[in-house]
Amino acid sequence: MKLQKQATIFLICFIFIGSKAFSAIKLPYLFSDNMVLQQQSHPLIWGWSSAGAKVTLITSWDKKKIVVTADSSGKWKANVATPSAGGPFEIKISEDSNSVTIKNVLIGEVWLCSGQSNMEMPMKGFRDQPIMGASDAIFDSANDQIRLFNVPRSVHRVPQEDCDKTKWDEAEPESVSNFSATAYYFGRLLYAKLKVPIGLVCNSYGGAPVESFMDEEALKPFPEITSFPSKTDTEQKLTNHTATGIYNGMLHPFLGFAIKGCIWYQGESNAGRPKQYETLFPAFVKMLKAKSNNDNLPFYYVQIAPYKIPVNNSAPQLTSAYLRDAQRKALAVIPNSGMAVTMDIGTENFIHPWDKETVGKRLAYMALAQTYGLKGFPYASPMYESVSFAGNVATVQFSNATNGLTSYGKTLSYFEIAGADKVFYPAKAVIAQGKLQVSAPEVPNPVAVRYAFKDYAAGDLFNTEGFPASSFRTDDW
Repeated sequence: MKLQKQATIFLICFIFIGSKAFSAIKLPYLFSDNMVLQQQSHPLIWGWSSAGAKVTLITSWDKKKIVVTADSSGKWKANVATPSAGGPFEIKISEDSNSVTIKNVLIGEVWLCSGQSNMEMPMKGFRDQPIMGASDAIFDSANDQIRLFNVPRSVHRVPQEDCDKTKWDEAEPESVSNFSATAYYFGRLLYAKLKVPIGLVCNSYGGAPVESFMDEEALKPFPEITSFPSKTDTEQKLTNHTATGIYNGMLHPFLGFAIKGCIWYQGESNAGRPKQYETLFPAFVKMLKAKSNNDNLPFYYVQIAPYKIPVNNSAPQLTSAYLRDAQRKALAVIPNSGMAVTMDIGTENFIHPWDKETVGKRLAYMALAQTYGLKGFPYASPMYESVSFAGNVATVQFSNATNGLTSYGKTLSYFEIAGADKVFYPAKAVIAQGKLQVSAPEVPNPVAVRYAFKDYAAGDLFNTEGFPASSFRTDDW
């Protein structure tokens, strides 16, 4: 009897001790070795432990102890105060005798890099589709001050608490080879000019429309979108075209992580619905800013490049110029935004332009000027501003062209002009005192002008600083 009582006591103690031993701290993959935290801010760190547990965080840069209590599900969260850029540091997180230490943490600038395949396209390129100059860039990429976090592709029916398994990597040939080319070139230039650690989080999925990146609440004003997952859908039935699917699987686990801003390269999968995109795209950005608790979050995006879309005889054919025009119009309604124009680097038969360095640089120029306040250099493309008509001549004015316009000595090839009959004719365009004078003999009384309003056009209008003009139309036909 005595032995049985001792055994029972031993078993109870074993269970008690074991429960403590296995009540481990669990962190999302975002919070792991080699991570970057946004400098001079109060980034949120979160994770899981046992319900009601006291969790202690100690950061090596200030030695401060932060104690929080896990909720009934075991989730806890804490804000830490970050200093100016520097590192490496450590963050120790503990509950009773269990602890986790995040090592090699840098403090610097963190950017979300998101979109579809043109953002996802890695430095090594896609099958049979290269990135121009990638081999040299990869070879020379080792830099422990640039850190990369690649969110794995994932589509889910409901919001997830963590993304699929991944990790932070220091920039070096292997990690850079498999990371977004656009994002890497963007981050490399930021580091070159700011000289602080750079953290890049790539959250992209090829072939995805913007509604896949949005939650149900943000999509309520769009009842025509019906591709939501049903309650009975298995995860295997969902695709990258499922509304809310990418948000649930990839974006939701990231939200709350402190960032400086976002770069975005998407739109091709919404090209068939350009009018809707005029409001859907700004609604996505509004959602992202709200969930980042920063209505003034810097947001820089790429206008999709010219590309000859294959003809689909089963549906009305809309040129991608309408989608580019929707993106152009979005500049006026998205606060603290900028658009990188790619009219000069499109490839007629490939939807993925291979010159991603130019794309990354143009995004970085805008961030460096508008977000970080660097001065003395150009960073924006000329944009259609207004048109006036006198006789048979339309005069077009542009913003971001204070020093004028140029075609580098070539004849401007992609202008069209129309009268009240809405029939467009090829037009002659002449640069005069920083403006364009457009006319065609077939149109004695013009009312509308279009530039490069086609699927594919090798843009030939620039400001004198070398930035290509966006395609545009002065009509709304």
